Amino acid sequence: MASKRNLLALDVGERRVGLALADTQVRIAVPYGYVERSDTTIQRIVEIMLDHSVDIVVVGYPRNQSGEATKQTEAVEAFARELADVDIDAELVFQDESLTSVEAERRLGRVKDKGDIDAEAASIILQDYMEQYYAD
Repeated sequence: MASKRNLLALDVGERRVGLALADTQVRIAVPYGYVERSDTTIQRIVEIMLDHSVDIVVVGYPRNQSGEATKQTEAVEAFARELADVDIDAELVFQDESLTSVEAERRLGRVKDKGDIDAEAASIILQDYMEQYYAD
């Protein structure tokens, strides 16, 4: 049996970064809140990675309905590069995030805190990743 790996998913938006955690043994993605975008966003995410011994960071990869890159795709790639520039011992991967925010809103219904939707979207991204790469 492969050793357990801890995963952190990021749903990167203009205002917030939704977070979700999981490990490869249990394989259930759990929303973990969000971080407001600011000058300390990368630092805060690195702290979470260290606190949870994260081995893999799964970054939601946005595309339009035709599967093409968008301005948001470029912004997410730039964010991922900034995170990768930090000397951390974690693998950084991308996972398609098509319609995850729509699904998160459907699951949660009306919520006061949009960050809850971002965290739920991150958990959907992470669950999709695990089902694709860690299914039995």
